[in-house]
Amino acid sequence: MRVRFPSLAPMKKVAVVGGGVIGQYISWKLSEAGYDVSVFDYRKKEYLKDKSCSVLVSERIKDFIPITDNIIENTIDYCDINFSRGKTTLQFSPCHLALNKERLMELLLKLNNESGTRFFFETRIRKIPKDFDYIIGCDGADSTIRKLMNLKAPQLKMGVQWFLNQKDESKTTETFLRKNGFTWRIPRGDNIECGFFGESEERGSGMKGALIPSPRFPLINAGLIFSNQDNVVLCGDSMGLTKPWSGGGIIWNLYASDILINNFPNFKKYKKEVIKFFWWKILKGKILNAIVHFLGRYFPYIIPRKIKYDNDFSVAFTSEK
Repeated sequence: MRVRFPSLAPMKKVAVVGGGVIGQYISWKLSEAGYDVSVFDYRKKEYLKDKSCSVLVSERIKDFIPITDNIIENTIDYCDINFSRGKTTLQFSPCHLALNKERLMELLLKLNNESGTRFFFETRIRKIPKDFDYIIGCDGADSTIRKLMNLKAPQLKMGVQWFLNQKDESKTTETFLRKNGFTWRIPRGDNIECGFFGESEERGSGMKGALIPSPRFPLINAGLIFSNQDNVVLCGDSMGLTKPWSGGGIIWNLYASDILINNFPNFKKYKKEVIKFFWWKILKGKILNAIVHFLGRYFPYIIPRKIKYDNDFSVAFTSEK
């Protein structure tokens, strides 16, 4: 009797455009799942750390990436929100970690190398790659992949980041509300990070500390943009997924990444589940952000002095007048 062995399907080739945190997380997980993954990034390998990002994230990041102690620069338990008159203090639950971006990228590169991911640095993508079964755009708020598909860009705001050469190991970050955004101050241990998020004409007004000569100006978007091609998908900042009240998005984008990975390559189901998981969170965030800005400007005494707060999903647990 002739024995017939099932034919082995060829390994599917995946191109990930963008080698930031989200791009590398997705490439690592897909490589582990058996896909042939290549990552393309226009930067040099040593410059992956240079994208302006606070990397101030909740401890939930440990559910996705095996963060080691040497990556953590400081632990942040509180956030003082300063209004024009008065302030309120958020007690983060879970607490937040100020991570070293360079060491985080080194860890992700190591995980990808161990799983067999190929990297192509200093490579600009000028058209949708044709030699791959699937393309994943993780190339930031000003996404080239999104532009090549002629998709409408989400709303863009300006972020500014600079550092003060001053040691500060305190556990409280500060924010100062502005008309169209906010400024922040994050103690990182060996230095202090300062920044602004919002409309450019508002930046830095009344902020503690001096602006160093060369601040970085990243674009930050807000909204959800999905691919119009069957074999191309967007994730991370290129999809426009950021928290309405902070502009940050690493934890949200890691959740979206897992939705993509768990449904890969069913991009229609991915889109459906992302909308289901995030639509209310985005809407609630926009509403609460508007309310806090209004009350902080005109009726700050109404806001509790201390709130136990989940900063990832905008949930308050207790409050103190």
